[in-house]
Amino acid sequence: MAEKLKIAGAWSGIIEAELNEWTVPLLKQQIATRLNCAIDSINLISAGKVLRHDSGSQKLIELGLKNNSKILVTRVSPDQGKELIAEEEKSTRLQRLRAAATSLAKRHADGSLPVEDFNLELENQSGEKVQLGTEDDQRALMMGLMFHGKAKRLVKNKKYEDALEVLMMGEEAFSLCDSKVVQLIDNVPILQIDMVWCYFMLKDISKLSVAGKRLEEARKGIERSHGKESTRLRLLHGNAHPELALHLRLELLEGIVAYHSGNVEKAKISLNSARSRFLQLQVPDEELSMLMGMGYGERAAKRALRMNHQSVERAVDFLVEEKAKKQQKIEDDIRRRNEIMEQKKFGVTPLKKAVDLQKLKELASIGFERELAAESLRRNENELQRALDDLTNPDTNSDIQSFIESRKKKRSRRSSDAAIESLVSLGFPRETVVAAVSAYGTEELALNHLLEQGAQNASAPPTGPGAENVASSSGAGGEGSSDGGSGAIPNNGDVDHEMERDVEMEDEITGDLQSEDVFSDYDMELTRESEAIEEYLALVLV
Repeated sequence: MAEKLKIAGAWSGIIEAELNEWTVPLLKQQIATRLNCAIDSINLISAGKVLRHDSGSQKLIELGLKNNSKILVTRVSPDQGKELIAEEEKSTRLQRLRAAATSLAKRHADGSLPVEDFNLELENQSGEKVQLGTEDDQRALMMGLMFHGKAKRLVKNKKYEDALEVLMMGEEAFSLCDSKVVQLIDNVPILQIDMVWCYFMLKDISKLSVAGKRLEEARKGIERSHGKESTRLRLLHGNAHPELALHLRLELLEGIVAYHSGNVEKAKISLNSARSRFLQLQVPDEELSMLMGMGYGERAAKRALRMNHQSVERAVDFLVEEKAKKQQKIEDDIRRRNEIMEQKKFGVTPLKKAVDLQKLKELASIGFERELAAESLRRNENELQRALDDLTNPDTNSDIQSFIESRKKKRSRRSSDAAIESLVSLGFPRETVVAAVSAYGTEELALNHLLEQGAQNASAPPTGPGAENVASSSGAGGEGSSDGGSGAIPNNGDVDHEMERDVEMEDEITGDLQSEDVFSDYDMELTRESEAIEEYLALVLV
């Protein structure tokens, strides 16, 4: 049955439409025909939302339209229409970015069990894991770092307007953190510098007054976190000078802001200082050639020389140490992945937290079996003393052991049922598959047996380990899906994977973070900086 849509704006009238059948392109075509114009020269707006032409196969009813819905028609040039669509897409993308970063930060800051095979953790300049402030502070810092990482990627791709919006989201996230914690790190001052760099690249002179304040705060923040004359930073990095390029960009921007604010003398001082740093960072061909001759890549060799005052010997030491750190990080990541897999095996606490491996290690060190200790910690929300009390109480200890055995059987049944359904889907008779899985234990071994038996004797009972235990098995919805555990615990510890996630955006965020190292913020090519120094020096020296 056709419903009525009330159209107003560039064309007014009633259109009868099959809301369960019509799409936005079909509706736009009907209105464009009445207007005698191209389909891409009109926009349709309903309930404050643009009805997008590329809504795919979505029907009008799925987009919220119903009988007597009002639609506003506006005329636009094709380019204007594309701009509106692009703006809406950007807004949607920013919303996805914020939601994904919020979800990631929540999962990785509050002790929840990661659904991924990695864990996002805060690191200091030495690459060591650190715990800064409260759980809320950790979450705010993580979100700020995620937004900053995404913004830096956008800057590299010269998408400065998009980068600015994401940087502002990062600034907002960092502002939620305790100021005493924020003062310990240099991420916020670097973010401020990146924002002003975007102003400069966009030639946005209107933001100069704000830019001056941002740069002033950035300079204070860098001195606070790096130490006076960067002494703390150099101590962390073995007397290397990673901060030179960052200070060059800061002084360049201070000079530009001073010039546009009418303070030519200050501009001249800042720009000359930036130029001096630039000359200091120029890599001599001979030294670069020596390092590349040792097998180092050009980018890595340049970075090492710049951060070590062009000393080949110190640059080599720097590169060797960096290689060792990267190898250590790979090993740490593998170890952490293994830990997460172990945590997933133990399940989650009633409040959905992972079992604390450090406390588990303490209990195991005094003689308790690891899985038993983990289950006690899980039940007791990682409270060490309560977990120990349960382990030393014969009744609760026995109850925990019964629960563990029950959970093992339950998981074994689930695994068997999944293997059975998979093999049945390949065309093997169910009765034969059940017998093969029961006898051989795993899907792979059962499949090998079924293939060896061949079609002529596929119905013969298998022989092999465990054949005497062959029994019928229920399907995915049968007995294997019951809890079977101790009734004393309302939460059986199984990990809930039914969470709504924007996996694509989360992968994008974590990919940006994992592509960086501790020197990424200080590693700049400086080509545009060099051009800007000469450009503004010519203006102030006139």
